[in-house]
Amino acid sequence: MTLAILILVMLALLALRVPVWASLLTVSVGYMAFEGGGGGAQVIQRLTSGLDSFPLLAVPFFILAGVIMAGGGVADRLMGFATTLVGHVRGGLGQVNVLNSLFIGGMSGSANADAAIDAKVLVPIMRRQGYTNAFASAISVASGSISPILPPSIGLILYGVLGNVSIGDLFIAGVLPGILIAIALSVTVWILARINDFPRAHDHRPTLQQIWIGFRRSFGALLMPVLLLVGLRLGIMTPTELGAVLVVYALVLSMFVYRRITWRDIPRLLREAVLTTGVVMIIIATASVFGIVVAYERIPDQLSEFLLGISDNPLVLVLIINLILLILGIFLESSSLMIILVPALAPLALELGIDPVQFGVIIVLNLSIGSLTPPVGTVVYTVAAITKVSIAAFTRAFIPMFIALVAVLLAVTFIPQLTTWLPAVL
Repeated sequence: MTLAILILVMLALLALRVPVWASLLTVSVGYMAFEGGGGGAQVIQRLTSGLDSFPLLAVPFFILAGVIMAGGGVADRLMGFATTLVGHVRGGLGQVNVLNSLFIGGMSGSANADAAIDAKVLVPIMRRQGYTNAFASAISVASGSISPILPPSIGLILYGVLGNVSIGDLFIAGVLPGILIAIALSVTVWILARINDFPRAHDHRPTLQQIWIGFRRSFGALLMPVLLLVGLRLGIMTPTELGAVLVVYALVLSMFVYRRITWRDIPRLLREAVLTTGVVMIIIATASVFGIVVAYERIPDQLSEFLLGISDNPLVLVLIINLILLILGIFLESSSLMIILVPALAPLALELGIDPVQFGVIIVLNLSIGSLTPPVGTVVYTVAAITKVSIAAFTRAFIPMFIALVAVLLAVTFIPQLTTWLPAVL
């Protein structure tokens, strides 16, 4: 009964647009006041101890590196290289949108950041070349699902901390699913382009010389994900140390190679990174307080009993978890959902014999797709605010892309090797 009341109060607060961190803190403090779960001192202790984690230091470093790279001319060079490679394919600018997200995914780790770049830069060009605003907006949102899966994914870092799973393994495990998403969306764009007679970005296939010139101009940006994977593979640095190194690398590249930012831009970039980091960290801190409620109410045990009461088949249960996460991801912010659900779901996955690395990618991909989906998906409204697309038109254009993303999710669910093979090899 208490658990049902907690859920109802939480949903009511979120429906009233109370911030996620404030909702978590209100429910937690209210529970402790009425159920005797602890006092103010315990709340303060949990708020601070929840952030006392060395791997969590990777979050602000990767966010800052992504902010510097996004503002330092990196996106422009990557977009130019993507246009050279796939601009001649049917629906060329749609293909560029997808490939650009694959490149940017290795530097931002954020679906919102990736989708915003595409919406600001590519969507106006796509509209001028004959693409509908709805299609251009929909592919910008859909391709944003690549970034949260590729390193340096903030979602994978959070799962690693919460589920006590190697962040390095999670980073490497996200590579093949990220590429698979790009392939699925590229095929979808090609089919829709033929149906709607969307144009190519240019009519000529790139020559080897043009490809080499584009590669050379964007080499510094393309090197960033390589540094991540090589650093993790060789065990030279932890993910946190890699984050600090990438901040320095991004600064050198943007200031002295591309010359797109100056010392005067540093305070603005730091402010943007601090605000983004603050949002993530305050949710983590308050979710740690909510952990008191989780422990006292035995929520992981209750959830396990409920799901195992439906079926003891691991695949059936994972499909049910997928459905629940997709629905919740539509209405709630993905980081807060992960913080609330991972402590309950990770032990269940182990009990079912599901590889924790595979399960981490499944959860992050689920919540990523949810954040792209109307009516409440956060990425949708980020792009809609930029492109002024109506939600109804966007939804119609997004349906084929949603089907492609769910197909990839099912492949990751039913084929463990997509997430476990590469970490095992490396």
